[in-house]
Amino acid sequence: MLKDKQVGAVLPAADIARARDFYRDKLGLEPENADAEDNLQYKCGGGTGFLLYQTPNAGTAKNTQIGWVVDDLPGAVAELRAKGVVFEEYDFPGLKTEDGIATTPDGSSAAWFLDTEGNILSLNHMP
Repeated sequence: MLKDKQVGAVLPAADIARARDFYRDKLGLEPENADAEDNLQYKCGGGTGFLLYQTPNAGTAKNTQIGWVVDDLPGAVAELRAKGVVFEEYDFPGLKTEDGIATTPDGSSAAWFLDTEGNILSLNHMP
């Protein structure tokens, strides 16, 4: 029933104005509903998108909540770093980042960063 339907993410924000600034200034995204005060709807490539909504529960998830697939991961990381985005460094069994980027045995790679609300976001490259 759902396999052919579009899907979108929902992210929490403790401070929607602060989050709006981050998504605009760091990621270059503008909300579709720019006049809204308690939620922001963003559209991305291929008809995908996500909702950012005001809640005191922001920043409590300890997992990746949304990710973008990019063609040039090192280039995207460099571009976001130039805008002040800080990438996470991980060293877990089976996952280690080097200069913010982890590469898996199948050749895919990813990099993770936090938004102002504590949400874990990622950039991904698939071979």
